[in-house]
Amino acid sequence: MDKIRIENLEIFANHGVFPEENRLGQKFLVSMELAVNTREAGLKDDLERSVDYGEVCHFASDFLKNHTYRLIEAASERLALELLLKYKPVRGVRLAVKKPWAPIGLPLEGVSVEIVRTWHKVYLALGSNMGDKKQYIARGIERLGALEKCRVLSVSDLIETKPYGVTDQDDFVNGCLEMETLYTPEELLDKLHEIENEADRKRERRWGPRTLDLDILLYDSEIIQTPELIVPHTDMANRHFVLEPLAQIAPYVVHPVFLKTARQMLLELKNRNRKEDGDEDGIV
Repeated sequence: MDKIRIENLEIFANHGVFPEENRLGQKFLVSMELAVNTREAGLKDDLERSVDYGEVCHFASDFLKNHTYRLIEAASERLALELLLKYKPVRGVRLAVKKPWAPIGLPLEGVSVEIVRTWHKVYLALGSNMGDKKQYIARGIERLGALEKCRVLSVSDLIETKPYGVTDQDDFVNGCLEMETLYTPEELLDKLHEIENEADRKRERRWGPRTLDLDILLYDSEIIQTPELIVPHTDMANRHFVLEPLAQIAPYVVHPVFLKTARQMLLELKNRNRKEDGDEDGIV
């Protein structure tokens, strides 16, 4: 990805732990590196196809002047978020906020905080088998789209499927969703649980009935294994109700472990199922 760099923008603002810092203010130096595709702007020599770095500088200056934070960590975090929300072509930002002559009682040139924040591509599985199933899913999608740090890009058709694993329950309605997010995987998982809880989701038994199920299938190309979260979803290659809607909206997204596209995994699963049903050719 191309980059636009803005170095050492001087801003007089009121951030600091001590009351006099908030009252009197001081100079800060802000450097920004914006990840943005500049090719079209460069080929056509057209500012409208890029990001106006002059406007970005004024926006950053106004933001830091009009808000007060105790920590430059907080100032950096919020400014990075506001830049990514305001300027859609910007896919990521590296932001450094430097505080010259920080009052620590020792001589030093300055202290700075540098962070990197980017948009992440995520695919979610959607499911429900209780009550008004489609309405639960629709409300879940609506709640996701209302989150400040999420952008819903596309939603698959919903399909009706037999229960998986535990079969003594009602049929499911399933689908997939493509989105962008500024949340980390763990933060996103917490948000998904909040939305499920709002739908009165009960976790009484594994693979049991549920009003709303939101699972992270893929998060960029990351491989995550923690006690709370496994990505890619551990069993997605064996789940027709996941692969069919995923292949509809993202047929060529690649599983980072198997190195196969969603379409390839779906075709392979169909072939396996055909063979198990007695069709040895198993050709789809």
